[in-house]
Amino acid sequence: MTKKDTAKKTVAKLKKNKHYRPAGKKREGNAARYMTRSQAIKQLQVNLSVFRKLCILKGVFPREPKKKVKGNNQTYYHVKDIAFIQHDPLLEKLREQRAYQKKIHKALAKKNEDLATRLRTREPSYTLDRLIRERYPKFVDALRDLDDCLSMVHLFAALPAVERLKINVERVHSCRRLSHEWQAYVARCHKLRKVFVSVKGIYYQAEVEGQKITWLAPHAMQQVLPDDVNFSVMLTFVEFYETLLGFVNFRLYHSISVKYPPILDPRLEALAADLYALTRYMNGNTKRISEEQESGSTKPEHTRGQLEGAQFEESELRLSQLQHQLPSNEDRALMHLIEEDDDNDDDEDTKKCKKLFKNMKFYLSREVPRESLLFVIPAFGGVVSWEGDAAPFTEADQSITHQIVDRPSQGHMYLSREYIQPQWIYDCINFGVILEAHRYLVGRVPPPHLSPFVDNEAEGYFPDYAETIKRFEAAAKNEVLPMPGVGKDDLDDPQLLLAEGYLSRTEAIEVAERKLFFLGVFQRATSEKQYLEDLKQEVQGHPDATASIAVEGAQVEEESSRPHLEQVAEDTDGTALMMMSRRNRGLFKAMKVRLNSTCYFCYISPP
Repeated sequence: MTKKDTAKKTVAKLKKNKHYRPAGKKREGNAARYMTRSQAIKQLQVNLSVFRKLCILKGVFPREPKKKVKGNNQTYYHVKDIAFIQHDPLLEKLREQRAYQKKIHKALAKKNEDLATRLRTREPSYTLDRLIRERYPKFVDALRDLDDCLSMVHLFAALPAVERLKINVERVHSCRRLSHEWQAYVARCHKLRKVFVSVKGIYYQAEVEGQKITWLAPHAMQQVLPDDVNFSVMLTFVEFYETLLGFVNFRLYHSISVKYPPILDPRLEALAADLYALTRYMNGNTKRISEEQESGSTKPEHTRGQLEGAQFEESELRLSQLQHQLPSNEDRALMHLIEEDDDNDDDEDTKKCKKLFKNMKFYLSREVPRESLLFVIPAFGGVVSWEGDAAPFTEADQSITHQIVDRPSQGHMYLSREYIQPQWIYDCINFGVILEAHRYLVGRVPPPHLSPFVDNEAEGYFPDYAETIKRFEAAAKNEVLPMPGVGKDDLDDPQLLLAEGYLSRTEAIEVAERKLFFLGVFQRATSEKQYLEDLKQEVQGHPDATASIAVEGAQVEEESSRPHLEQVAEDTDGTALMMMSRRNRGLFKAMKVRLNSTCYFCYISPP
């Protein structure tokens, strides 16, 4: 057999193979559409850490092809995604940084500290603004992707600065500043909807421009950094999320006519009252910007340029006068979060959030989660203060209605306020009503903290406390649900509602007076109708209608001049009964039973 025949047999065997392709033929299918991570790194000519950073910043993730040509233990990427990274200018910037880092390491190896310091000052840098505009062409797209961003930023805001893990102080301060700016906007516009305290942290949900955004904030405790977490990957995510949240805050602040970035009072910043300083800045800046826009729209162009130069020169003066823009003796002016003129532009949920803690003043003790309560209480219309030098009012203020405490004993207690646990705030927010405070008093075991993110109807299980809250919600909407054994007709009786605890004494008296008023109107309308019918019969020629008309007219005048004596007596007795306390009311009923009955066994002893 010649060599030519041997080659032909070999080619024939190869053609029988399923994956055989002659030399020079183009690849097709999954082999052409996907490549492994090793092939992608080789094509981009970078190391693994830079490749991961590029994929995170560009939003490129691994794919799962239907048929894995190189094996099941490989990570596959789409060819077009790798080409998308390869043509990005950021790749060249990262290559320059890597080359520059080699120069710095070389200078340090030669113990040339001066050269290494000069090289660090001239190190090339890059910005991610173009990538934000590229990945999120619309603002709604950025809001939809904000859940992980807020969770990561709040996490790094609570982490300690560790040089070994490359978590520097500037990164922590930047995350803390961005998180406070976001919270200040949500609180000022009353966009917060749900709060749930769990072991992992505190879950928040806000609704901004129709998008529901949920994030997790860790508890204000010492954080332990585990060793099995790759912090370099997390730092890359935080680097991108910082830029994204900065763009979102800029857009949201300008939507409410507030300058961004905010200029805070340095005294409040030194006292760690950043969120309160942001609140003061937003309250003082909104009105001034609106006035400047109205006055600037009527000026010519050259006058506007002169005004802008004067405003730039006066910026330092405004910063020093920032803390004096609002009256220091008016606590509601300091903590007031929204103007009354904007009420008509808000939706129903926002209006409910404004009125939940309206006319309530809270004081936070030092053991409660201060940052969380400073965020949620103003978001629902309340005024809050705390123990510290920068607090708007002190603990001795007599106008305080609630004091949030979390320890069993108190040194000095004021009778004009209620001492409650922090869970009362979160439960009122989740259910949208002011719950009974006696369940959350100091020293008592509070009710179960139910999650607002769980749908009880879908789960098929209703906790007992959820049923109780449901009746509170119905009572807040003036819809009293009937108790077992009670009909709907019984719900119209104000005395029964007062005895059951659904109405207060003032509300029961108002209901009784309203019922009496409508009853008198109905009786007068009936008498007038009968009088008109008799008058019509007289016109038609009925002789017997004259006497009845005179009698009806006298009755109408008599009823319009004075109410019925029996009705007045009954209403007076009912009002007096409603004004009694529970003990006196039971004693009064027992006395009536004793007087109206001849049997001594009908006597009911008072409680």
